[in-house]
Amino acid sequence: MLSVLFWVSISLVAYTFIGYPLALALWGTLRPRRWQQQASEPAISVVISAYNEAQSILTKIQNLLALDYPGDRIEILVGSDGSTDSTAEKLLTISDNRVRVFNFPQRRGKPAVLNTLVPKAKGDIVVLADVRQRFESEVLRAFARSFADPQIGAVSGEVVLKTESGTAVSEGAGLYWRYETFIRSRECMIDSTIAVTGPIYAIRRTLFEPIPSDTIVDDLLIPLRISRRGYRVIVEPEARAIDSAYATASQEFTRKVRTLAGNFQLFARERWLLNPFQNRLWWQTISHKALRLLIAPLQIALVVLNVALLGESPLYEFTMGAQIVFYAGALAGWVLPRDWKKPFIITFPFFFCLMSWTTVLAFLRSITGRQPVTWQKATANSTSR
Repeated sequence: MLSVLFWVSISLVAYTFIGYPLALALWGTLRPRRWQQQASEPAISVVISAYNEAQSILTKIQNLLALDYPGDRIEILVGSDGSTDSTAEKLLTISDNRVRVFNFPQRRGKPAVLNTLVPKAKGDIVVLADVRQRFESEVLRAFARSFADPQIGAVSGEVVLKTESGTAVSEGAGLYWRYETFIRSRECMIDSTIAVTGPIYAIRRTLFEPIPSDTIVDDLLIPLRISRRGYRVIVEPEARAIDSAYATASQEFTRKVRTLAGNFQLFARERWLLNPFQNRLWWQTISHKALRLLIAPLQIALVVLNVALLGESPLYEFTMGAQIVFYAGALAGWVLPRDWKKPFIITFPFFFCLMSWTTVLAFLRSITGRQPVTWQKATANSTSR
């Protein structure tokens, strides 16, 4: 029985991170489900929720106004969500009539701001954005091309991460993001991706449904509800935003804990996601999101079971040795100075274990209700929520 549990645990971990992406790649290659693309210029509204972004908000607005898109077909709605710095004052200095400013005196969180601003949008397409990332000039045209297909309900852009060479967290985050981008791009080749990129995605305005004001991951709930209505959610690789990966463990840890706590919240509330008869994306939901939440307990089980099985076969001595090397690499990534150049054998285990530990803390925060809906900034330049 111990041997069976051990190999089942290994199989689940291997399937989650290797088997599922390979299955997507094979399916998407053999039977791709493409969508129509055609150049068009629908009216587009960009919606931003900002909190204490005085240093960056005007730069973001300038970036959006300079995008390659007809000026009379774009508007920007930006809400200052109870900012305590000069964000609201700086927004009021903008004289361009394409920018509509809303000042909310109390901080409520991004979901509440979206519930207020999206219904006020005039565009057929609503682009949901954050302050931190810089959009490339062709973003809006890239979004518009995909919405030419009436079956497309939401389109995710891509964030291009600039990583800090030699930093375990930054390089690990960059590798993870490239891996995640691959999975999302292959999911939409068979039907729909279940996850969009929060700082840069677009939806049809008529498909927006108000979300609970305490929703932690609006960028997961909104597209999933759209897919439930029969529409597809796809990735547009030409809609790109530039960002920098977090360089320290604490910054990445804070971001990931919040995201995973939102995943736990989502599964607890949207029970239909776990029902294969109600969720046509059930396989993707389980493989891409649900199983990842089990990786930390599976890691613990593998160590305990491997120790119990030592002496049963030389194979278990090999797997025990492999685990020791893996966790030694993770420990080295934790204790070695940030500015040291670290090889992949250190950066990968460190980032993997960091993400596993965030799952544990996210679960505890989720069941105790201690994860706030508002974004707690790790740095002065962190993404607004």
